[in-house]
Amino acid sequence: MSGRDWQKKLIVNPSFGKAFFSRVTKKKMPEATFILKEPKSKEPTLIYLLYRFNGIRLKYSTGWKILQKFWNAETQRVRETVQFPKHGELNTLLKNLANEVEDAHRKLINDKITVTSDRLKLALDEFQQKRNKNIFYDIVSFAENWVETIDRKKNTKKQLKHAIKKLKDFKQATNASLHFDTIDLDFYDSFKSFLLAKNYSTNSIGTIIKNVKVFMNEAVERKLTTNLQFRNKRFKVVEEQTETIYLNEQELKRIYELDLSNDIRLDKVRDLFIIACYTGLRFSDLVSLKRENIIDARQLRVQTQKTGELVVIPLRRYVREILEKYDGNPPNVISNQKMNEYLKELGKEAKITDAIIISVTKGGERQAVLHPKWKLITTHTARRSFATNAYLQNVPTIAIMKITGHRTEKSFMKYIKISQEDNANKLLTHPFFS
Repeated sequence: MSGRDWQKKLIVNPSFGKAFFSRVTKKKMPEATFILKEPKSKEPTLIYLLYRFNGIRLKYSTGWKILQKFWNAETQRVRETVQFPKHGELNTLLKNLANEVEDAHRKLINDKITVTSDRLKLALDEFQQKRNKNIFYDIVSFAENWVETIDRKKNTKKQLKHAIKKLKDFKQATNASLHFDTIDLDFYDSFKSFLLAKNYSTNSIGTIIKNVKVFMNEAVERKLTTNLQFRNKRFKVVEEQTETIYLNEQELKRIYELDLSNDIRLDKVRDLFIIACYTGLRFSDLVSLKRENIIDARQLRVQTQKTGELVVIPLRRYVREILEKYDGNPPNVISNQKMNEYLKELGKEAKITDAIIISVTKGGERQAVLHPKWKLITTHTARRSFATNAYLQNVPTIAIMKITGHRTEKSFMKYIKISQEDNANKLLTHPFFS
């Protein structure tokens, strides 16, 4: 179109000029791109929006996770495949997010407001909140999406998904709506009764309710609801004290002295377990133990996985001998599940056969079951054994807590598993009784 033709077009239709300049301005705007947080990961990874403007880079999490195999790095979109049925929904979201950040940028310029990453991020947050209010019409739909976007331990996510399944089962059985506003004390009573009828234990019910409260708390934080009845003191997480075991010094000695020269599998499991029993380390810390954690063959210095706290642990003779056996390197660790399975075999081999009565409330009724002690041994038995044996040998509680990483005496005392006889024997040496 020549300059004269353009002028005629503008005189006849003034809005043409606005549309023209709008298109020119739009072409000059930066474009949003999308990347994976961990493009080489074999696990689902977050999708990030990148937006570069005026030499500044905005990086924004979309809240969606995806496996790398479903991602097309060239198009920066999800591959259209039946293996990922939500590809259309997710690609639409990515397109809308890109439009939103570009429109927000353009509006700030038009309003003569300085464009900053924080202002663009605020616009994206508001867009996501409006979108979520339309999509997440109840606690189940919200929780399902949220669990897929968070970085949590495998076992934690498993518990969260179990709570979602129980909510779905409850919804189907009772025709409850489960809209955010219906999560009140009436829901609590009905849901708890439903779980009791399914013969769940008190602690299992408590874990499910705890995760319902987690879902609601997240929904409140994201401004999807203003319902706070889940914080009522009557909307409580039920629990009962679990009956767990520890292994005393004589039992540990029997395990340590087992001749397992013909069974490499159990030999390694025994050595790992003994290290845990005399250091109090959680399995997650046992997994990451390296030669560098050993100081002068006399101490372990470990940054704990769960709390990030630094603990320094003196090494007892059994631990030092095991480390020498492996030339200073801690034994290789197997999976927690496999180790729990092998520990029972190990306990049976060591003739740890005392009869233990375990009581648990299921379906609202107290049930008692008799077990041989070896059947109850797990990796966590090691941590309880460490704390209890140290306590029985009069190691100051505060000193044990420095090693176990407990911050309160109340939480620490849950690990102390002593019988009435053990307690009486300990008191015999106390000045009050002597």
